[in-house]
Amino acid sequence: MTRLTIGQYYPADSPLHRLDPRVKLLAAIAYITVLIFVTNFYGFGIAVLFLAVVIRASRVPARFIFRGLRAILFILSFAALINLLLTPGENVLFSYAFIQVTTEGIHRAALMALRLVLLITGSSLLTLTTSPIQLTDGIESLLKPLRLPAHDIAMMMTIALRMIPTLSEELGKIMKAQKARGVDLETGGPLKRIKNIIPILVPLFVSSFKRADELATAMEARCYRGGKGRTKLKPLGFTGRDALAGGIIVVFCVGLVLTRFI
Repeated sequence: MTRLTIGQYYPADSPLHRLDPRVKLLAAIAYITVLIFVTNFYGFGIAVLFLAVVIRASRVPARFIFRGLRAILFILSFAALINLLLTPGENVLFSYAFIQVTTEGIHRAALMALRLVLLITGSSLLTLTTSPIQLTDGIESLLKPLRLPAHDIAMMMTIALRMIPTLSEELGKIMKAQKARGVDLETGGPLKRIKNIIPILVPLFVSSFKRADELATAMEARCYRGGKGRTKLKPLGFTGRDALAGGIIVVFCVGLVLTRFI
């Protein structure tokens, strides 16, 4: 959990950092959507190359981005294992009771693992290259045409994303403190490990509510009353650079969809 990169912002002077946050939000939504429709390695190959170019342009160290994958390694392994063992097929390589390993299962497990890696990495780039203020302004601007309380929704989403790395850091501190008090978190069976999580979850929830209360008090002390009548120091503006980035995203998405027919 302490290695999570989603919700963190990496300051840098790159073309990706200078893009309009609305373009990056729409690009992230389109990227996540088209990955669901990719069913072969041709499409994933294009997605990997595209993501490599974007990471290079973002000037965020690749090791910093992929470090976040360690936190979801269990989810990746579990999803791949389920698809590997429970996918029926004609070419059976191993069979025992209701479990069987087929070539189709290996193919689906590899695609599922690769899809999850690309989804997490692409989503992390959105927050790594967009500051919380820009993210709030972008979400608010996109929600305004829907006649929703755009500012309130954008503020809640941004605070939730911002608190992910904070809570991860707090979790690491609590685990170290509990280990120093003699709590065994690494040995024993599944039931014992679940029981040992309780001394971690209770102080984590208490700390979360305390932080939420302190944040609310700080916002009230600064006379925060929502988005009505508020002005922006740096208003959002759509430039030619944003149009070019949007065109590249459209071409990429169309290319991925077409790989489905290969």
